[in-house]
Amino acid sequence: MILFRKFRVLILMVFLVACTMHIMIDLLPKLEKRATGPNSGNGGCSCSHNPSEEPRNWAKQRARSAAEPGWPNKHTLRILQDFSNEPNSNLSSHSLEKVINTGDKAESFKRIKQFAPNADGQKTLIKDTRDGRTQPVQTVSRLSALFEHPLYKTDLPPLTDDDTLFNVNTDIRFYPKAAGNQEWHNEGNEEDEEYNPTGEATAESYPNWLRFHIGITRYELYSRHNPVIDALLKDLVSQSITSVAMKSGGTQLKLIMTFQNYGQALFKPMKQTREQETPPDFFYFSDFERHNAEIAAFHLDRILDFRRVPPVAGRLVNMTREIRDVTRDKKLWRTFFISPANNICFYGECSYYCSTEHALCGKPDQIEGSLAAFLPDLALAKRKTWRNPWRRSYHKRKKAEWEVDPDYCDEVKQTPPYDRGSRLLDIMDMTIFDFLMGNMDRHHYETFEKFGNDTFIIHLDNGRGFGKHSHDEISILVPLSQCCRVKRSTYLRLQLLAKEDYKLSSLMEESLRRDRLAPILIQPHLEAMDRRLRLVLKVLADCVEKEGYSAVVEDDLDGQPASHQRPGGR
Repeated sequence: MILFRKFRVLILMVFLVACTMHIMIDLLPKLEKRATGPNSGNGGCSCSHNPSEEPRNWAKQRARSAAEPGWPNKHTLRILQDFSNEPNSNLSSHSLEKVINTGDKAESFKRIKQFAPNADGQKTLIKDTRDGRTQPVQTVSRLSALFEHPLYKTDLPPLTDDDTLFNVNTDIRFYPKAAGNQEWHNEGNEEDEEYNPTGEATAESYPNWLRFHIGITRYELYSRHNPVIDALLKDLVSQSITSVAMKSGGTQLKLIMTFQNYGQALFKPMKQTREQETPPDFFYFSDFERHNAEIAAFHLDRILDFRRVPPVAGRLVNMTREIRDVTRDKKLWRTFFISPANNICFYGECSYYCSTEHALCGKPDQIEGSLAAFLPDLALAKRKTWRNPWRRSYHKRKKAEWEVDPDYCDEVKQTPPYDRGSRLLDIMDMTIFDFLMGNMDRHHYETFEKFGNDTFIIHLDNGRGFGKHSHDEISILVPLSQCCRVKRSTYLRLQLLAKEDYKLSSLMEESLRRDRLAPILIQPHLEAMDRRLRLVLKVLADCVEKEGYSAVVEDDLDGQPASHQRPGGR
C-alpha cells in the first residue's frame, strides 16, 4: 500500500515538472526578446524572422495567432477595381460589400465624407500646378520634351457637375480631431501638423489616393502633368502595409493590400523573370500574368496620352513582415511554408495556378510585385462591365465571329453603344494599346456608370502583355483593319512617336527607369514596340488609301469629343 502511494506521488511530481518545463519554453522567447530589445541582434535585416529560425517558431506563432480573440475575423475589404476574368457581360462590377453585408455601403460613404471638402462652396478638384514656364534641366529628357509638345497640351471641354465623378456636398466638413486615426495625414508626426484655422481640410491635405479619386472626370482618370500621380506612385512603394487579403475570382493569385493612410492597391506578385518569353505553343489564356507588364502598361498608356490605366508601381515586398504577419485571411495564411531551399513561400487560392507546384517563393522572403492603385469604391462610383466586341473565343479549336466574318465591324457599328458617340473610337485606341504590348487577353472593359456611354473606357488587367517580343500577333489589329477608324489625336501622336526625336522605345525606357524595380522591360521588348508601331501606321495608311483621310481619321481636336457619328442628343 505504501509503495502504491509513493508511486502516485512520483507520477504527480513528474507531471508537474513536465508542465513547468512547457511553461518555461513558452515564456523563454518573450523573455529573450524583452532582454535583448527590439532593435538588437538583427544586423539591420528587414526580415522579422531569420529563415533558420522559422521552423522553430512557426508552430508557436500559429498557436498564439489562433488564440487571438475572433481569429479569423472577416476582413472587410473594398474591392475598387475589377481585374476578374469572369465573363459577366454588361453587368456592374462586383465588390465584397455585396458579399459581406449591406451596411458596408454606409461605411463607404462615411469614408469618403471623412476626407470631404472645404466650405467655400466650390467643387474640389485637383488641378495641374503648372505656370507655363519651362524649368531648366541638367540633361536632355525626351519625355519632358514629349509632354511639352502641343499635342500633349490640348484642352478638354469645360467641366460641369455631370462631368466629374464626385459632386462633393458643401455642407460636409472635415474636422481632423474627430477622426480616430490621423496617420493618413502625416503618419503621426504631430510637430508637422498644420490644420486649417477653421478646422477644415483643404484638398492639398487629402491623402494622395483620395486626391486621385476626386480628380476623375468624364474624359480621363487623371489630368496631364498632375503632381498627385507621381506622389501616389511614391506612396505605393513607401506606405506601410497594414493588412493583406486575397482577391476573389480570377485564374491567378492577386492580393489586396491596405496601407497606413487607408489607401488600397492590387498586388500581383512576380511569377516570371523579365527574360522569360511565352512559349510559342502556349494558348493566350494559359499564360502567366506578369507583374512588370502591369507596370509597363501604365507608362505606355501615359505616353500615348490615353491616361486610362490606374497608377501602377513596382515594389519589393517582405513576404514575412508585410504579408504573412499582417494578413487576417486565414486561407492565405495557411498556404505559407518553408521550401527545401529554406525560402519563404506561399500559393494562396485561385482557379488554376494556386498550388505548391506554382508557389511564390522569396529570396529568402523578398518578392517583387506590381501595385495598382484602386479606383473609387463601387458603393460610391459604380462601374459597368462591357464585353469586348472583339473578344476571343477562349477555346482551343473554335474561332470567334470576328475572325471569320470580314464585315463584322459593320454589325458592331449598328449596335449600341457603338452606333454613336466615341465608344468605337475608344475601342480602336485600346486595340492599338494592346497590340503594342502584345496583349491578346482583352475580354472585357469597364466604364463609370455615372457618365453613361459618353465617356472613356478603363484599361484594366494588363498582366498578359509583353509576353512575346519575337512575334507580333497581327490578329490583335483586326478591329482597326476592319473598321478603319481612328481619332485624329491618336493618329498624330502615333506619327510623332515614330520619329527619332520621340522614339517610343526611348521614351518608355526613360519613363520606366523611374520605377523602383527598374529595369522593367528588356531591350527586345522595347524594340518590339517600335516595330509594332510601324505596323499600326501601315494599317492606318492602307485604310486612308482605300477610304480617304476624312473617312478614316475623326477630328477630336476641335474642342468636341470624337465620334464616328455625331449624337443628336443624350
